[in-house]
Amino acid sequence: MAVLTFSPLVFVLLLLFSFSEAREFLLNGKPNSWTIPSSPDEFTKWAEKLRFQTGDTLVVEYDPKSDSIMEVTIDDYKNCNKSNPIKSYQDGKTKIVFNRPGWFYFISGADGHCEKGQKIFVYVLHAKNGSNGPSPSPSPSSSPSTSPSGQVGGTPTSTPSNIAPTSDALGLGTTFAIYMGGLSSFLVMVISGQV
Repeated sequence: MAVLTFSPLVFVLLLLFSFSEAREFLLNGKPNSWTIPSSPDEFTKWAEKLRFQTGDTLVVEYDPKSDSIMEVTIDDYKNCNKSNPIKSYQDGKTKIVFNRPGWFYFISGADGHCEKGQKIFVYVLHAKNGSNGPSPSPSPSSSPSTSPSGQVGGTPTSTPSNIAPTSDALGLGTTFAIYMGGLSSFLVMVISGQV
């Protein structure tokens, strides 16, 4: 009988923890997009529309024979300096896990690509409560950016259609519905005396 009492409780606890589930984001919402962009700020505009949190993963796909991606400092980002990367990736399908809140800066490792706009910076929020944690360093631009809708900053009023976590991440609405269904089932079991 202890198993019946324990199982629904474990189920409800697992559902509660699913709210902090990490997500994967495919760069620019499409495969093999780590190339010289059509506009210099294309990648950063894409990232501004999202809310990255610690534990989330940025998936970057590219041709490993001709390109790479490097995590760099803000100064190296501004100057497209490849000589001292924090991390360098050359596998063709790089999964970058954001393990802390704050700014992250990435540039292409291919000659001349960063200068043509193949770079991105993202801000990562603390996952537990959505707070920013310590005060962030300034972004590389001196003024706030404006999205195509005229909105300043990176908080969209609606989710653009080309931005979607990869298939192994659940949306908040789906997670909430699962949670409520599990909680309802658990309460029915408690009320009916099965627990």
